[in-house]
Amino acid sequence: MVASLPCKTSISLSAFLLCSILLPCTITLLHLPSLSSANGNETDRLALLAIKAQITHDPLGITTSWNDSVHFCNWVGITCGKLHRRVTNLNLMSLNLVGSLSPYVGNLTFLAGINLELNNFHGEIPPEIGGLYRLRHLNLTNNSFSGEIPVNLSQCAGLVLIRFGWNRLIGKIPIQLGSLQKLEKIHLHYNNLTGFIPDSFGNLSSIKSFSLAANNLEGNIPDALGRLSNLNFLGLGVNQLSGTIPHSVLNISSLVTFSLPFNQLHGSLPLDLGFTLPNLQVIDVGHNGFSGILPVSLSNASNLVEFDVTGSNFTGKVSIDFGGLSDLSLLILTSNPLGKGEADDLSFLNSLTRCRNLKMLDLGDCQFGGVLPDSIANLSTDLWALRLGNNQLSGSIPSGIENLVNLTELQLQKNKLTGSIPSVIGKLKMLQLLDLSENELSGYLPSFMSNITRLFTLHLENNQLVGSIPPNFGNFQHLQELDLSQNHLNGTIPKRVMGLSSLTISLNLAQNRLSGPLPLEMGALKNLGYLDVSENILSGEIPDSIGSCVTLESLRMEGNFFEGSIPPSFSSLRGLQDLDLSRNNLSGQIPEYFQKISLKSLNLSFNKFEGVLPEEGVFKNATAISVVGNDKLCGGITELQLPACQQNERKKRETSRSLRLMIPLLSGLLALVLIISLLIIKRLRKAKREPSIASSFTNGLFLSVTYESLFKATGGFSSANLIGTGSFGSVYKGILDQDEKVVAVKVLDLQQRGSFKSFMAECEALRNIRHRNLVKILTTCSTIDFQGQEFKALVYEFMPNGNLDSWLHSVPKAEAMNEDLRILDLLQRMKIAIDVACALEYLHHHCHRPIVHCDLKPSNVLLDNDMTAHVGDFGLSRFISEAMSKSHPNQSSSIVIRGTIGYAAPEYGMGSKASTCGDVYSYGILLLEMFTGKMPTDDMFQDGLNLHNYVKMALPERIAEILDPEVLHSGEEEEVETTTPDNGSMEQEEDETTAPENGSMEQVDQVKECLISILRIGLACSVELPRERMDINDVVRELQLIRDILLASGVSYSSTSGSMRFGGSSTHSTASNWQNVL
Repeated sequence: MVASLPCKTSISLSAFLLCSILLPCTITLLHLPSLSSANGNETDRLALLAIKAQITHDPLGITTSWNDSVHFCNWVGITCGKLHRRVTNLNLMSLNLVGSLSPYVGNLTFLAGINLELNNFHGEIPPEIGGLYRLRHLNLTNNSFSGEIPVNLSQCAGLVLIRFGWNRLIGKIPIQLGSLQKLEKIHLHYNNLTGFIPDSFGNLSSIKSFSLAANNLEGNIPDALGRLSNLNFLGLGVNQLSGTIPHSVLNISSLVTFSLPFNQLHGSLPLDLGFTLPNLQVIDVGHNGFSGILPVSLSNASNLVEFDVTGSNFTGKVSIDFGGLSDLSLLILTSNPLGKGEADDLSFLNSLTRCRNLKMLDLGDCQFGGVLPDSIANLSTDLWALRLGNNQLSGSIPSGIENLVNLTELQLQKNKLTGSIPSVIGKLKMLQLLDLSENELSGYLPSFMSNITRLFTLHLENNQLVGSIPPNFGNFQHLQELDLSQNHLNGTIPKRVMGLSSLTISLNLAQNRLSGPLPLEMGALKNLGYLDVSENILSGEIPDSIGSCVTLESLRMEGNFFEGSIPPSFSSLRGLQDLDLSRNNLSGQIPEYFQKISLKSLNLSFNKFEGVLPEEGVFKNATAISVVGNDKLCGGITELQLPACQQNERKKRETSRSLRLMIPLLSGLLALVLIISLLIIKRLRKAKREPSIASSFTNGLFLSVTYESLFKATGGFSSANLIGTGSFGSVYKGILDQDEKVVAVKVLDLQQRGSFKSFMAECEALRNIRHRNLVKILTTCSTIDFQGQEFKALVYEFMPNGNLDSWLHSVPKAEAMNEDLRILDLLQRMKIAIDVACALEYLHHHCHRPIVHCDLKPSNVLLDNDMTAHVGDFGLSRFISEAMSKSHPNQSSSIVIRGTIGYAAPEYGMGSKASTCGDVYSYGILLLEMFTGKMPTDDMFQDGLNLHNYVKMALPERIAEILDPEVLHSGEEEEVETTTPDNGSMEQEEDETTAPENGSMEQVDQVKECLISILRIGLACSVELPRERMDINDVVRELQLIRDILLASGVSYSSTSGSMRFGGSSTHSTASNWQNVL
């Protein structure tokens, strides 16, 4: 026992020592997870703050919650794990954020999802993302990311979704991405990627959705893609792919959407396509070089919704039985040599009568023959577009067409149709486009057409129609384009038709037998671009009211019996480019103002003009003008080989010209002496008096008003009649006793330094200028008020619709003042933009000397009853500052402020003189403000960001996010629906094949391109260097062209629904459709 004791004692000591060593280690190990979590939490917090630091603009204030007052797991857009409290999801979708993505995102090592869709992140995609090995969803759609796709994304082996669509990525697609075995969706569409489609993508065994559309990819479609057995969406359209479609791809039976349009592919579609791809819903292979016959087996693809082979080389008869395709909605076979010009070419329409969801049937520009079958009457009542133009169809138009009650578009042009226009067409109340041109239709022009009140476009030209034009054609309220040319119509032109103010694109009545004078009502065609009444037997003088057609670009009146001289009002047609007055009986002298109109073509041949031919402008180009057959013309450029003008005639003209100059000069001098005398008598108390430019207004044609009459007209200048205040005074609404005319009275605050100069400036500027888009001054008043104080006021025509600023920013103002909303749609903004540009063009190029406005901004653009814009407030004009500096040398010129902050050209801040380039800058900013709804002084514009850069960064891909929502949605239109970070799904899918529900993709694309072009004009006008800015002449021309494109695409405004319309169909589809397209 004694011997064993030491042994036991030794064991106990050893155990004690071991426990002493292991116990602290065990405790430390037990605390390791919490220590790691704490460190990780701090890493995540700092990483999120680094991401916030690189967000330069947060209009919704989302990241303001990212502070230490709450745990970062509760920050907006952040999701954390429940146990470890590490960041697992970063969801900042659709928050309009601007900035770059911090590389510190790579420190969020627990991230499973990143969703930054619908923002304006720019710069490169941080390669640090490649270290996030837990990442499953990566969505950067609809941003401005640039640079190349990081190669090391292939290290994120768990990735299920990659969406980089609608960015600015460049370079080749990394072949390493083919190793992502779990990847189900890869969307790289609408970037600038180049090179080939990697063969390695054939290894993406889990892939379901594969979209590389709208890049610059070339080469063949890899045969390896045929191994993607789970693929249901394949989108490779709008690239430069060539070769044939691999057979292996055409055997992927899971395919639902097969979209390859706008490439350079060729070959034929397999005859068994409907059997190998039985689940197909969308086939779009148009605008390639495919040929052969259309596969009959497509009748087996019972789920087919869309079939589009536009612009290919498919031949033969259409033998597909569509009867079993109950979901078929769009069938587009246009621009193929299908059919053989035989009677049974359209027999397949019988099977289409069972497709009750058919909405668009486009068989135009093919070779279909025979008569229109009666089965057309049994097509789906949902059909809204029936296009059979440019075929070889004969016979009459079936009366059963009246059953297609929802048709908005009927195109039967360029066929061989005969008979009269059936009265049943008058029952198609939804029609907006009707084209029956270039057929052999006969009979009278039917008056029942006027029952189709929604028509925008009506083409009946090149037929054999007879009789007169029905007066009730003047009932069309929305008609923008009317062509009745090349028929046998007779009688006079109805006044109501010639006064159809809705016409904006064209009115063509040429090559008929119309007689009588042109109605004076043609002055109502204020927005018309093209007018052709040539080759008729019209007579009389050209109405002076034609000068009101100020937007005309082409006017053809040749081959008639017009007489008299060219009316002086032609000088108002500043946008006219093509003018043909040949083969008439016009006489007198050729107006010299033709030299100032931007004509590209002028034909005055075979008339009775006489006198000297001008030599400037269009007359300098012998190939642009024709004056043959006018025997009494002389002079002109030598290439025209006209006789020289006689010396005595020249002297006579010079004498006459001298007299014309001397008489008004002498009259003016006498009037000036009289005025000065009256002023001296009236103001003897004043020791020093300056000659008043304003007095010229009250002498002669202008209305004379007294202080008492203005006091009474404005209710004693009461605040109730105050409609605005400015730098140098206030503007009141008033009613003058003389004729109860509503006027605007601008009363100058003579205590304000520079106000007298402003008064003199505006008088001088407005005294000698007249233009429909400039504010019309009625008179002035310079006198003494009831207290014996000096009083000066300008009296203008009243503009009932206020100024542009109140319309552009009506929402906050209406809410603040409890007023109704004032909303401008797209076409109204276009019209106003053109009006303002025309006003500047006149000031800069068509006055005695250029006038610089110097303070162009929305509050200085006034709107009349017709929403025509009038530019006002010339008090800061450079033209005047020069005049004042000469006539008032003792007054400091430093008071001439050059514009308003935000609108003033940057060179003005450095002391540069005012110039027309400065006005162009202000116009550019105004144009950007009109279409974005953002004021240049908005709080968001700081730290180097301004309105110009804001728009520049967004174009072209991000245009939908910077547009004023009211441009495309107005009145009762619903707000844009966006998914917030809290309810947005990380896997939300954009359907790139979905177009807006009403209005074709083509129309929406046209509108998008027009909007991009408008904003680019605004950018080109507002560049920093004056010499690089656009000339206002070019601005007017380009905006008018954009307007014409918009109108031609069928865009209009519905006053009943308050929504934008495309091809006449109201876009009450959700704004997300717009987002997908824009």
